[in-house]
Parts: sequence; C-alpha cells; structure tokens
Amino acid sequence: MAVKRSLRICEKGHKYYKSSECSSCPTCDKENKPKSGFLSKLSSPARNALVHEGIDTLQELSMYTEKEILKIHGIGPASLPIMRTSLEEEGLSFKE
Repeated sequence: MAVKRSLRICEKGHKYYKSSECSSCPTCDKENKPKSGFLSKLSSPARNALVHEGIDTLQELSMYTEKEILKIHGIGPASLPIMRTSLEEEGLSFKE
C-alpha cells in the first residue's frame, strides 16, 4: 500500500512533501540547524522537540530524567546516548 504524501508549502515558501501530520519543513530545518553544541548532534525531530519544550542548554536538559525526555513527542531512544554523552562531557547527567 502506497503512503499518501501531500505537497506543503512552509511560511518561507519552501515546497516539500510529507505523509505525516508533522509540519516541519526540511529546508528550514537544515537552515536552522545549530553549527555546534549538543543540539547540532541530534536529528531534526529530536532537536525541534527539545526546543519546543524550552530545553536548549545542557543545564536545562540535566533537570529532566531520561524517562521524562523520552515522553516528549519527537524524541526516540537513539537520541539518548548522544544527550548522555553531551551531558557527561560537561560534568552533568540526567536527573535521577
């Protein structure tokens, strides 16, 4: 069964196709990707999910447990090792 993909246009005028309800534009995601920091190491969905929750520093991330982070839509288990390593490099960790 073929997945139905619909043409969408973001507010900046980029055209893209999506099969899900996700409204993020791939072109805008690339343009907005940070050049450094832990957010630059994450996938677009995970990065967008954290920023949407107001988590954009390792200090803010360390105030959450791994379970709380995994409950955020857009964060998957593959993102946890990246976040854990980034926290450890700064002498931080997830909340117990």
